[in-house]
Amino acid sequence: MAEQPGAAPSRDIEGRKSDHLDIVLAPALAARRAPNGFDRIVFEHVALPEISLPEIDLSTDFLGRRLKAPLLISSMTGGPARSARINAYLAEAAETLGIAFAVGSQRIALEGRGSGGLDRSLRVLAPNIPILGNIGAAQLALGYGPDEARRAVEMIDADALIVHLNPLQEAVQAGGDTDWRGVLAAIEGLARALTVPVVVKEVGAGISGRLARRLVDAGVHAIDVAGAGGTSWAAVEAERAMDAATRETALVFSDWGIATPRAIADVRAACPDTLVIGSGGVRNGLDAAKAIRLGADLAGQAAASLVSAEHSAEAVVAHFSEVIRQLRIACFSTGSADRAALREAALLEG
Repeated sequence: MAEQPGAAPSRDIEGRKSDHLDIVLAPALAARRAPNGFDRIVFEHVALPEISLPEIDLSTDFLGRRLKAPLLISSMTGGPARSARINAYLAEAAETLGIAFAVGSQRIALEGRGSGGLDRSLRVLAPNIPILGNIGAAQLALGYGPDEARRAVEMIDADALIVHLNPLQEAVQAGGDTDWRGVLAAIEGLARALTVPVVVKEVGAGISGRLARRLVDAGVHAIDVAGAGGTSWAAVEAERAMDAATRETALVFSDWGIATPRAIADVRAACPDTLVIGSGGVRNGLDAAKAIRLGADLAGQAAASLVSAEHSAEAVVAHFSEVIRQLRIACFSTGSADRAALREAALLEG
């Protein structure tokens, strides 16, 4: 198959993707994360909730399907063989729990260099939950268009397509794609051309309310803020740097970005009728509850679940079952019988 515009040697891309997983899993990276901002959000405790914990309704509609809890397993990636295993575990777990699942970048699969499990087998494993495809905005600048986007959707029978924004990562990465002229127009073109919704997400530096408004006006269906406080891809690229100067520059930006709580609130204020996903440093079910309270429709989690995703579908189910349990307890302790009530739960000042 002929190489696509901007295609890099497959071994370079596959090695980089697998390196990313190893670095994200390394304990040292956690020390470089920016504060996620959720610790500053404090619910007012309701000592007499007057509701039943088991009967709290966490269900919500998303992309035409009914979720049992307002959670999204956010995009993860890796070299094709490693990704195939991870993607299968995640899809199976999402189906078991009735939550949404977003795949990582489909670039390698689109360029015919190994599917990484990104094929119709995912829909076989998860026939009833929303699955979101994923391409990079940098690839749009290099020539990807509606044809590649349709292939990304069709290869996994996706309910929506994520376009991920990672300009900072590309800027600090050796050989990164740094000409982003025309990307907004390309996204607008995808939104017009595709029969499924387009979702735009950052990868860990956040999306402002002003940008979200421009994206929604361009036809984007949902915004995943993916704010600072989770994985810092500048810090990840610092770990991969081959020389001291590149590493030092990447580390300068390791805590760059809009904290997730701020991004959620700003995007909700700018786009009151838009579907908002709150991700970036969501560590547990309490953080998920705070994200929803601030205006997110769903909370997304990636890195915090990656250890379980490396092991088995059962481990992923166990991890997210605990997240759901914590979210339910947060609802109970705020007197919130459902997700709508949680959006109105009282917060303490300061």
